[in-house]
Formats: sequence, structure tokens, C-alpha cells
Amino acid sequence: MLLDLPPLTADRFAAIEDKVAALLRTRADVIVTQGEALLPLEAAIKGAAHPGSTALNVVTGPYGQTFGGWLRDAGAKVVDLAVPYETAVSAEQVAAALDAHPEIDFVSLVHAEAATGNTNPVAGIAEVVRRHGALLMLDAVASVAAEPLLTDEWGVDLCVIGGQKAMGGPAGVSAVSVSDRAWERIAANPAAPRRSYLSLLDWKERWTDAGRTQLPHAPAQLEMLALEECLAAIEAETLDAVIARHRAAAAATRAGVLALGPLTRGALAPYVTRAEDAAPVATTLRTTGNATELAAEIRRRAPHLPVQAGGGLLAFTMLRINHYGPAATPETVLAVLEALAEATGVSAAPAVEAATEAWEQAI
Repeated sequence: MLLDLPPLTADRFAAIEDKVAALLRTRADVIVTQGEALLPLEAAIKGAAHPGSTALNVVTGPYGQTFGGWLRDAGAKVVDLAVPYETAVSAEQVAAALDAHPEIDFVSLVHAEAATGNTNPVAGIAEVVRRHGALLMLDAVASVAAEPLLTDEWGVDLCVIGGQKAMGGPAGVSAVSVSDRAWERIAANPAAPRRSYLSLLDWKERWTDAGRTQLPHAPAQLEMLALEECLAAIEAETLDAVIARHRAAAAATRAGVLALGPLTRGALAPYVTRAEDAAPVATTLRTTGNATELAAEIRRRAPHLPVQAGGGLLAFTMLRINHYGPAATPETVLAVLEALAEATGVSAAPAVEAATEAWEQAI
């Protein structure tokens, strides 16, 4: 059935872009890109960064590290502002970096780092960046639909999202909003990609500026239809309710872990120290035991639960609980806590009680 669909029309593609723009609270151009979110993230950096430019790259997790590499590849001078992964960066830290390097004209920032479980206060940071006069690129892949995202109000110039986390949609399609200032910057960059899948200018000229009447490439049809469906689901539930559900899932998971942690082997504890710095899409746990073995044990008992070990060097010391999209429910949170208790040989009752109370308070 899925192999015999009529072609996706330009009108329908444009309508999906408009719905994404509404979700991002923006009147800027939105381009829905046909690939995972790393595509528009790299496209935005390669379009806006160039030899002679200076970028402030905020590193609060692995994606910030990736952005630094792309910025250097584009020829930009890069000032890294790195903070411990168990914290968030502050607007004051960003302001200090900008004051120390007045030549900075581009800032890259991740809103929420699902890999490390932290989230950054974008509104305050964006105000500082705007006052400095630099462009701001925001990776909102993990934050869209999980926490407020006010692209125009905050002054975000390049806002990149993906559908696969809080939106509950597909991983193979993504989007980027581009402000007028960002378009001017990209158009003035002689090194900006052209005749390339990374070229935002190609999309602008052949699609957006041409009236969105003829698609420049064959669209990823199934992914586009899936994106349309998850946008409709968010609209039906309401964005406020979706955000509240993710906030409650994070609060309940953290409360349950705090009630359970001291009882378990390895003394589990939230990896992100302060609750206000914790992302609503994933809760990461620090353990003195082997996180890889613990994750494997939980998957053996309950393979459907969204639990995994941390990535890279964190694989042995961090456990990650993903509670985004369809997993942002009290049933999933309680099931994870019960599996964690069973795998570590303790009673789940204190965690279930604490999580249930936290969910009710958050909602």
C-alpha cells in the first residue's frame, strides 16, 4: 500500500512547511530538508561560516563538538565555550565570551542535548547574542515540542529541528528556519555550498523564491507524510499539552531515580546536577557500576523500554532514559523505574510513589 501512493504535490509540501513554521513560531522562511537533521545543521554552518568569520561554539555535549569541527572546516576561527556536561551554559558565560572576542559574528548553540540530558536557557542567551549583533544558530532537534521554542521572539536566525524525538515523527526528514539576516549572510558568502545537497541557497532560489510551485528534487514521500501526521497529532493534543507531558515525564523520572538511587548497586543519581538544567526529553544517570551491563540487563528483561548506555567515553558510567514522543507517558516512566529496580535488586515502591506524585504535580 505504501509503495503505490500518488506523488507528493508541491502544494502539499509547501503546506507541511507552513505547519512547521507555525510550530517554530516563526514568519521566516522554512525549508524542509530531505534527510536527518545533521543535513540542515551542516548546511547552516557551511552556509553562514567562512574564512574571516569568527564563531562562538557553545559545547554542552557531543553535538557542540561536531559543530566546532564543521566551523573549522568552513575556515572560521572558532572560540569554544565548553562547560561540564552535567550543567548548562549561562547567558552570563556567553556574554563574557562575546565581550572577550568582539569579532565574533556567529554563535552555535544546542538547545537540549539528549545525549547528556541537559538543556540551555536559550531565551537569555539569544538576547545576549542579539545585543552583540552576531547570528545565532540553534539546534532544536531534541527540544522542539518538548519545551517552548519561540524562534522569532528570541531572535534565532537559523533554527534546525528533526521529527524523531518529542514530535514523535520520522528521523529521515528535518527542517531549518532562516531569518532575513541569515539569508543575507549566506548570500554574501562566496564559500557557501552551491549545486549541492548542503546548499540552502539552491533551495531558496529554486523553491522558496520561485513561489513553491515546483519541487527541485523528488521528495522523501513517506517521511514527509509521516511528518505531516505527527504535526497533526501535536495540533490535536495541543502544543502546550505535549510540552507539559514531556515536562512531567522528566520530573517523574528524576523524582523516581532520586527515591531509588541510594538503594541500588552503584548508587544511581541524576547526571545533570540541577533539575532546572535537565532536558525534558531524556534523563541521564550517573552510576559507579557498569552502565553498559545495566542497560543490557534492562533490555534483556524489557527490550521495549527506552533505556541505553551513554555514548563514547560515557558508556560505562552513564545510563540514559529516553522519555520523548510516545515514551513521554506515566506508564513508560513507571515501567522503566520498575525495570531499573528489578535489575539492581531493590524494591520499586519508593520510586513509583515519588514518580507518580511528581507527575501529578507537573501536570
